[in-house]
Amino acid sequence: MVRVKRNHWLAAAEPRSFTGLMGLYESNYRRFERLAPELDLPFEHARSVGADAVLHLRVIERCRYTTTVHLTYWFGEGDDARADPDLTLRLYRDAQLAEAIYCDARSRYASLAGVPDIDDAVLDSQWPRNLLLNKWLAYCLAQGHSFGGAHRPRDKSRRA
Repeated sequence: MVRVKRNHWLAAAEPRSFTGLMGLYESNYRRFERLAPELDLPFEHARSVGADAVLHLRVIERCRYTTTVHLTYWFGEGDDARADPDLTLRLYRDAQLAEAIYCDARSRYASLAGVPDIDDAVLDSQWPRNLLLNKWLAYCLAQGHSFGGAHRPRDKSRRA
């Protein structure tokens, strides 16, 4: 019996190759799309209560073809509150790709922080950051998180 692997594009792609990275971005987009079905994100901030914690999504920037969002869990309260993982994502709606562009250096994922200049080091840094995003999005979906539906705020200034 032949077994078809999930994410076969990732298994077939050479790790830290450009092709593999683009496949990872595509998978990130598909998972984010399941998390937030309305990709125009008709809100500025939303919360999703899952089985484990409250997931926060905040829109940072809206452009013609891209949207930049902050996605995190918040742990603790007041001065002790910390975001973890603390990720900034750029959604390329036209290309249907999602890239983790930033991981806060204060988080326990400090080795994934920052984005270097475009060279071979980009693949070395982008691969682990986006693999983290991919696995975390899968985890959030498994925990029942969603930003679709009536339980999140609507931006009244935007007309349908």
